[in-house]
Amino acid sequence: MRISLATVLAIGVTVLVSQPGLAATQSPAPVAAAAPSKPALNLNTATLEQLETLPGIGRKTAERILEYRTKSGSFKRIEDLMNVKGIGEKSFLKLKPLVAVPPKTDKAPGD
Repeated sequence: MRISLATVLAIGVTVLVSQPGLAATQSPAPVAAAAPSKPALNLNTATLEQLETLPGIGRKTAERILEYRTKSGSFKRIEDLMNVKGIGEKSFLKLKPLVAVPPKTDKAPGD
């Protein structure tokens, strides 16, 4: 007994149509262009206005971040953000992927 290619294709289409969830999981997803990600906000150079764009950061908390930065010299690591009044662990975890503290370079210009 020989089965034609048309019969095999018809059976396959019937199986996919009768199980819609299966068709969705088996078909390749369309390739979407990767959205350009915004660079992380440098905690040591960010302005008040830039800090206010962060989720959960209002004017008062942004001012406290600037005050902390002024008093401590700079942020040494992003976890220092939790030393700012109003930013606890929960808030920090939301902010962590959005902020950065670039490493300081010890080289003088021209070295």
